[in-house]
Amino acid sequence: MAKNIQSLERAAAMLRLLAGGERRLGLSDISSSLGLAKGTAHGILRTLQAEGFVEQDPASGRYQLGAELLRLGNSYLDVHELRARALVWTDDLARSSGESVHLGVLHQQGVLIVHHVFRPDDSRQVLEVGAMQPLHSTALGKVLSAYDPVAHSEVVEADRDAFTPRTVTDLTDFETLLDTTRARGWAADVEETWEGVASVAAPIHDRRRMPVGAVAITGAVERVCAGGELRSELVAAVRDCARAVSRDLGAGRF
Repeated sequence: MAKNIQSLERAAAMLRLLAGGERRLGLSDISSSLGLAKGTAHGILRTLQAEGFVEQDPASGRYQLGAELLRLGNSYLDVHELRARALVWTDDLARSSGESVHLGVLHQQGVLIVHHVFRPDDSRQVLEVGAMQPLHSTALGKVLSAYDPVAHSEVVEADRDAFTPRTVTDLTDFETLLDTTRARGWAADVEETWEGVASVAAPIHDRRRMPVGAVAITGAVERVCAGGELRSELVAAVRDCARAVSRDLGAGRF
């Protein structure tokens, strides 16, 4: 069995110590509580402070948990609240559409799938929770890029690879797609990421009216499209689902 990394174990113990008991602790308190030499404890604290996980009070010199931990914690809670609020609505969407439903959030330079409802038939399917999808070619990615400034910056700065002949890689053309997405409230991917696969997605907003994710229907082109266009009833269903989840997150009517 691989050994744990001692410095990480000590940093984790330090964060747990700061999370409990007194609000602020001095270097001596931390080193004695964890059985560490002051020099070792100070080195770990300096690193944690540089990463924003620990803050030092200028007046007393004592340490406390930093804002970066709060941000990471809120991100974790946001994703789990999003999944919890979306469970019933995405199940209903899969049942009514007969297609797979994905819930995605921005992660690094892509879309992280945080929930996946299988197509309601007996076909063999693979759970895609935890999978990453590209921002520039998928319906989920386009929605996030259109509504989330951080996602937009990521997709503009990243390489936009051509996965199929239909993938839009030119920045000017891509920005036009995002304008269209914002104007109509949904995004499409018709064989831009995978041959024979089409998808439609709509944004989900939280109580601050900020985009926190997107929901999409994905399936074979011949089922999702009709006459070369996405089926209007599927577009409406995805938008209704996104609005319902947004309302449950406190966003009100969109």
